[in-house]
Order: sequence, then C-alpha cells, then structure tokens
Amino acid sequence: MNVITNNNIKCTLAMASLQHVMDPEIGLNVVDLGLIYRMYFDETERTISVAMTLTTQFCPMGESITDGVTQAVQRVFPEERVQVRLTYDPPWTHEMISEEGKKYLNK
Repeated sequence: MNVITNNNIKCTLAMASLQHVMDPEIGLNVVDLGLIYRMYFDETERTISVAMTLTTQFCPMGESITDGVTQAVQRVFPEERVQVRLTYDPPWTHEMISEEGKKYLNK
C-alpha cells in the first residue's frame, strides 16, 4: 500500500524509521503490514500528522503500537510535533501486507 503524503522525501525518512515499529503479536513491522495510510507534514505549524490503522479495532497492543509510531517519527524529526490518528477506513485486510511481509509470514 502506498502512503499518501505531501512530502515524499520526509515520508521516506519517516517510513524507514517505522520499519522498526513491530506489531508484537504478528512479529511484522507497521510498514510491511500496511498500517500507515497518510503522513502530512505541516511546515508552518511544525507538525507531522500520521493516519494509520490496526489489524483490528480491538487490537490489545494498539496503544503500544501507536506510541511506537509516535516515538519513531519523533526520533527522525525531533523539532516537530507528531500526531497519530487511528482510522479504520479503509479497514485493514491481508492484501495490504507488502510482498516482503508476505514472504516473512509465508503467505
């Protein structure tokens, strides 16, 4: 799944950092799971807004995962304020997993 963004260079840097944020139940990172939908960089307000989902609305590790996303992006952009928003539209499906992720999960 491609992430919608207004700054491809900054998004690429953030996504590289997000490859270290794991879903502990699945053992795969949030990028390869396709959990990151949008990333908007507001240069004036110095904020980064991340819209993401979870594999299920009732994911018991949801808070841990969203905190990990916040911290990972914050490490790359320490002068910016990071806001993570959960959305379930569109709902997550197995088709959102990257090819690398599918190989890791043997799917």
